[in-house]
Amino acid sequence: MVAMTSVPFRGGAIDLSALKPAPPAPAGAVWWVEADDASFESHLALSMQHPLVVELWSPRAPGAAQLSADLKELANAAQGAYLLVRVNVDEAPTIAQALQVTAVPMVVGVVAGQLAPMFQGTTDKAQAKAVIDQLVMLAQQNGLSGRAQPILSPDAEAAAGPDPRFEAADAALERGDFAGAVEEFDKLLAANPADAEASAGKAQASLMVRLQGANPADVQAAAEADPADVDAQMAMADLEVASGRLEPAFARLVEAVRLNAGVERDRARTRLLELFETVGNADPAVLEARRDLMSALF
Repeated sequence: MVAMTSVPFRGGAIDLSALKPAPPAPAGAVWWVEADDASFESHLALSMQHPLVVELWSPRAPGAAQLSADLKELANAAQGAYLLVRVNVDEAPTIAQALQVTAVPMVVGVVAGQLAPMFQGTTDKAQAKAVIDQLVMLAQQNGLSGRAQPILSPDAEAAAGPDPRFEAADAALERGDFAGAVEEFDKLLAANPADAEASAGKAQASLMVRLQGANPADVQAAAEADPADVDAQMAMADLEVASGRLEPAFARLVEAVRLNAGVERDRARTRLLELFETVGNADPAVLEARRDLMSALF
């Protein structure tokens, strides 16, 4: 066993009772994911919502298989307190180079985009859990209280069909009844306000409702006429998001926040947050716009 490196966390006993209870997970759900050079950055963006534990491993490393099994079990038992991101360094040399990996297995934490060294080499399950618990507490102390979304295991995903929860909403979307879809998503959210998929679905359906009957030329003219006109900027941002132009959409609403005060400022901020939900909070454009929004607000 390779000795664990010191971990830069302060504090004594770890109390995880402050964590929000996890909603029931779908059958076959796991809280670990395989990443490669192409997907790692998108997973890294999730550290702005909840902690990540990154396992850098190789099938050639002695003892790696047992450590991997232990880390998967711990991640599943934590039920979303963090997400385990597994990287085979033999297949992802760019990540290994960026993280300056000199030997594997190596485990690091990521909190709000910042790396937190955890340990290198193999260790037993109890020691690994103790270090991970410290990472989770560090995230809590820094206001990072989100939970990782469950992921269907490869076998479960292959066997799963359409989610029956969304049957009515999907039917409404297929027939073009976007307002009806919003109502169906509202029913799901009334039953479970923490349903992230329903929340995202409602945001997307709401965007389609707002776009109905919009004349792009008129919307653009109104937006260009007055950058402080919140209604005009929101309408233009809707069109831009719908056409995939995320950066200008978010930038115009951030500017509307800067130029307004009181109720109008809050309306612009609320619409921007709703568009973040529509796009997905892990999108790099959303992460950048969140930083800009914080600057505009404070």
